[in-house]
Amino acid sequence: MFPKYNVIVVGAGHAGCEAAVAAANMGSKVLLVTMNMNTIAQMSCNPAMGGVAKGQIVREVDALGGYSGIVTDYSMVQFRMLNMSKGPAMWSPRAQNDRMMFAAKWRQMLESHPNIDFWQETIPGLLVKNGVCKGIITGLGLEIESDAVVLTNGTFLNGLIHIGEKQFGGGRAGEKAATGITEQLVTLGFESGRMKTGTPPRIDGRSLDYSKMEVQNGDEKVGKFSYTDTLTIPKQLPCHVTYTSDEVHETLKEGFDRSPMFNGRIQGLGPRYCPSIEDKINRFADKDRHQLFVEPEGWDTCEIYVNGFSSSLPEDVQYKALKKVPGFENMKMFRPGYAIEYDYFPPTQLNMNLETKLVKNLFFAGQINGTTGYEEAACQGLMAGINAHLAILNKEPFILKRSEAYIGVLIDDLVNKGTNEPYRMFTSRAEYRILLRQDNADIRLTPLAQQIGMQGLDVRMERVQTKINNAASIERFFDDTSVDPDLINPLLESIDSSPLKQKIKAKSIVTRPNIGIEEIRKVLPDVHAYLNQFDEETIMIAEIGLKYEGYIRKEQEMVDKMDRLENVRLADHFDYKGLKSLSFEAREKLHQIRPRTIGQASRISGVSPSDISVLLVHVGR
Repeated sequence: MFPKYNVIVVGAGHAGCEAAVAAANMGSKVLLVTMNMNTIAQMSCNPAMGGVAKGQIVREVDALGGYSGIVTDYSMVQFRMLNMSKGPAMWSPRAQNDRMMFAAKWRQMLESHPNIDFWQETIPGLLVKNGVCKGIITGLGLEIESDAVVLTNGTFLNGLIHIGEKQFGGGRAGEKAATGITEQLVTLGFESGRMKTGTPPRIDGRSLDYSKMEVQNGDEKVGKFSYTDTLTIPKQLPCHVTYTSDEVHETLKEGFDRSPMFNGRIQGLGPRYCPSIEDKINRFADKDRHQLFVEPEGWDTCEIYVNGFSSSLPEDVQYKALKKVPGFENMKMFRPGYAIEYDYFPPTQLNMNLETKLVKNLFFAGQINGTTGYEEAACQGLMAGINAHLAILNKEPFILKRSEAYIGVLIDDLVNKGTNEPYRMFTSRAEYRILLRQDNADIRLTPLAQQIGMQGLDVRMERVQTKINNAASIERFFDDTSVDPDLINPLLESIDSSPLKQKIKAKSIVTRPNIGIEEIRKVLPDVHAYLNQFDEETIMIAEIGLKYEGYIRKEQEMVDKMDRLENVRLADHFDYKGLKSLSFEAREKLHQIRPRTIGQASRISGVSPSDISVLLVHVGR
């Protein structure tokens, strides 16, 4: 009935969709299996992509040939560039999206790919023979063979939904949980755990009084995520901000005795950085209010997502408390918020290419690895899909360094440090932030994607090379062009910057605080005329290169220093337990994780600098 596939992807959420297209665009024949074809790429939680560090990840996925950025641009209803008051390392794009358009566009792009087939069914088991994954077993008992399998099960593995004192099996509202895979993997020797996440109630926007809320509009100049020719939206939908109060908090507390979070029915740990409203009230008792973001679900729906009000409290308590929020007095609810518990597998059981250590050609991506967030899932799916394809061809895995991408930071953190709570990416997790900016993801990563054989990147590479050349030309122009004091001093004096006494190079003006290329070109006709031939993105990259040249150089020197450790390989069967000069904890952790390099070993929790020195001596360094 079925041909043998190169790669089977189980689950069609953000991780599964990216895994499927990545493997397909590398040349594999792919089967994407989902419980429901109508929920492919569903935005299960908030209708948004990007944000702090997450926006960088979406741009990196796009630069590597993934589709999340394209779909985000297509379905966008509002765009904002966050952290613009800070340095460029912190700038992070974020989009509100039309939930239905997002899923529909993903499905259309998947269905138009000649290398991707589909099958709708629950998958309770895997075909594993002699420690190698050979395919899947469907709920109907069908065996579908493949060279590799990528599991992207999201919150469906033994999912349990909690609303107050009620609990029922489910992987998402209205969808059943998936059973069988966890149990099989545990019998194969895998360690599993439980995590929790939650979602807020959905509200009828027609019943809200927006005049009592603060308006949050998108940026006047609409940006985008993809480096391809996606269109920018001609208009945007506003979001709104309102706040809880002491009265709201007291109402919520009335239901604490029926809360599954407080009475012990929920065992899994929830996301530290996206707590439920009851968790916020409990942990931050000194705060008399909390911010709520009122976000539209799309262009043609009145459904509203109340960001900041995730809850597993009884539905009557949620309803009563929300009615006391400004603007919500006449609120009508579509459905209450809920918490969901699900199985995950500690990611220290993975190699750096996201292949499991216990079963060859079996890859994990997304929430199964203990992460939270669409963006974190998407990038893991992309990397798992690429590496599944490479593995079946016996090629070297594609592993991004911490200095090359936020994706590299995320996977390195998961594999080497593990996580016992839902992992979310932040800019603070990356030590090379000035190199890993959202504006240069294509320069960093598109050449790497082309080198490993990702198809369809020829036009992208031409653009990347043009951008590199043009940015370098602009930097040289500012290095070589002298500025007349009579022309620039009025501008400098207007921003309380020291006026010039003699001609200096334009670069020296750009490097001053509170002044940029745009301000300079307005008063210097020659500069304005020269820059007219370049697009804004290229000019911005050149400006960052000029302004932060010293910081970029210093960070690159740090990277070069660390790369020396990354290039010192450790044997796959290194006898760590026999090396008694290592600390006991280091022996245990190194034996469990089996790092590929000294650099990777240095980032394992519990491995000290003195342990690294011992390893360096042992390998002759």
